[in-house]
Amino acid sequence: SRRLRPASRCRWRLNTRERFHMTRDIPPRRIPMPRAIFLDRDGVMNRATVREGRSYAPSRLQEFELLPGVEAAITALRDASFRIIVVTNQPDVGKGVQRREVVEAMHDQLRRRLAIDEIKVCYHTDQDRCACRKPKPGMLLEAARTWRLELSQCVMIGDRWRDIEAGKAAGCQTILVRGGDVTGPQAP
Repeated sequence: SRRLRPASRCRWRLNTRERFHMTRDIPPRRIPMPRAIFLDRDGVMNRATVREGRSYAPSRLQEFELLPGVEAAITALRDASFRIIVVTNQPDVGKGVQRREVVEAMHDQLRRRLAIDEIKVCYHTDQDRCACRKPKPGMLLEAARTWRLELSQCVMIGDRWRDIEAGKAAGCQTILVRGGDVTGPQAP
């Protein structure tokens, strides 16, 4: 009786030309690019301090409080195969009003409580004219390169005109949440 060889052993006995002919009729699979949700931090994920009608980042770690429903929303988005990337301007550090360690402690708290892939922060002020400070799309573009994202399949969620303009400039879909500051030189 003739003994059959395992398929894997037979495959390796074929020469390169035969292997090519065996596989050439298989259509190439398109590997989908990951999708992401870009989230502003203050006023979207955590409670912002409101003074004179404008929202501000919490100044102390004790003031840092997640908004109701954020944990469930992040979990649902992760379950739907979205990357979760926080993009936040923190100019008070650049102005010397806030310590970077306090901001990083807030981000550590976010990482412990939520399934976040990355937190991108711009510590500059408008006067620095950097590429990362929203409304410029620098943080989103950098994240897209890092995570190999298809920006047209991504969404930027924010509570200010700066967030929306950054999302549009990057080619993302955008969602403006209510209650934020939508006034500005390029308000949507």
